[in-house]
Amino acid sequence: MEIPTETKNLILKRIAEIQTQYPDAQAACLPALHVAQDHVSYVTDDVLDLVADTLTLPPAFVQGVATFYTMYRKRRVGRYHLQLCTNVSCMLEGAEDLLAGLESHLGIGAGETTPDGMFTLDAVECLAACGTGPVLQINDRYHESMTLEKAVKLLDALKSGRDSSDLPTPNVDPDEIAAGAKAAPPAPDDKDE
Repeated sequence: MEIPTETKNLILKRIAEIQTQYPDAQAACLPALHVAQDHVSYVTDDVLDLVADTLTLPPAFVQGVATFYTMYRKRRVGRYHLQLCTNVSCMLEGAEDLLAGLESHLGIGAGETTPDGMFTLDAVECLAACGTGPVLQINDRYHESMTLEKAVKLLDALKSGRDSSDLPTPNVDPDEIAAGAKAAPPAPDDKDE
């Protein structure tokens, strides 16, 4: 996918700004890839080449960075990108059953996108929340100690038009989401003062 000229110019401008904030090109690689992905939707070969050329880094280095981190999408994904950790800690807490349940609920397999383009489901190696597995990341938000029941309620809330910014912080009761309530921090206890 060739990057349109106007988009390419926006990316180049933003990468130039980023470069001034980092000590060297390698340090600027992660945010440069984020900028490019934000404008193009996923990290294509053209994006990798553009970032490598702009930062004067070897293409293999940029590709290595982009393929190491799960936060860089290698293909077009749905509006909500569901990434379920299936590494050992999460597996021991039921991630395999959760993955099977999500596949059944969505009618797709891991690595696929629903026909309406709303959800893409991926099994990923590690989301670094081993103590609170299974972990389901929806776009950039973590949802820990996930069960199929909680996941279905989250997905139903998203289907009904809730924006991803309305998703609760991790471990909030999914019934609050379904009811449309926002999670609020607990009130300070006057006795502790």
